[in-house]
Amino acid sequence: MKSLKLLCSALYLTAGISLSSYAQNKILQTEIVEEGGTGPYKAIMKEEANLEAHTVFAPQDLSVFNKKNPLPVLVWGNGACTNSPWEHYKFLNEIASQGYLVIATGFFPKNGAPYQGEMSTPEQQIESIDWAISQNSDKNSPYYNKIDVNNIAAAGMSCGGLQTLFNCADKRIKTLMICNSGLFINPINGMPKMPMPTKEKLKEIKVPVIYILGGESDIAYENGMDDFHRINHVPAFAANYPVGHGGTYREAHGGEFSIIATAWLNWQLKNDKNAAQWFQGENCLLSQREKWTVEKNDKIDK
Repeated sequence: MKSLKLLCSALYLTAGISLSSYAQNKILQTEIVEEGGTGPYKAIMKEEANLEAHTVFAPQDLSVFNKKNPLPVLVWGNGACTNSPWEHYKFLNEIASQGYLVIATGFFPKNGAPYQGEMSTPEQQIESIDWAISQNSDKNSPYYNKIDVNNIAAAGMSCGGLQTLFNCADKRIKTLMICNSGLFINPINGMPKMPMPTKEKLKEIKVPVIYILGGESDIAYENGMDDFHRINHVPAFAANYPVGHGGTYREAHGGEFSIIATAWLNWQLKNDKNAAQWFQGENCLLSQREKWTVEKNDKIDK
């Protein structure tokens, strides 16, 4: 055993990687979700040793990414302030397979079982952003010079959407996705750790924002649409699909929500003109998609 450790040490030192750096970048556990997703970059879900209480979704093969072709970032907050993306891992994995580094608040999901533990906090999204930026500049990281730190999206579902709005003023965020969520018209007392900003918070949004809601049966519908109708200073889009508050996250590959979320991210973070057609124009593609209803302010088409 001692000789094996010496051999490993020699190999890492020869590669210019110290054992301490190796330990910091160690992956604790991994899982291939739904065969890696349907995108061109088959994804993997993993727990990174140097990022406690977070779950990372990334393409399995990072060799195709570099300074000229970097990975945009999505940081995600979960519903019910849950400290694990156990309800959203299919959705997040699918987005990663489209060429994104996705960092979710909370512990690695275990067999899709509900998480039992302390609630998450808004600060964990900021930790995700900090980690992505630090990994991109760390020569010992597998993500070194492979992350697009200038194209970061923040998003979340329900309580996670409130956490995202709580963090909306962070200047590193390029776009926001608020899913099955919205600031309370009448804030509720007695909900520990759930952010409760007033509607004044919306004035701090400086980037394009999309609300993806579950239609009128979504408990967050009125709050989310009220947010949307108040936002006239940045491009804002509201998309509704009649499935209620639970969305389609647990469906195969995240269902309809992952299709729309990916299109928005492709437009906002990759400047994909084809993806823009889903949202821009009088007859945008999303308005033609079955069961979806859309609203947008006048800044979306400019």
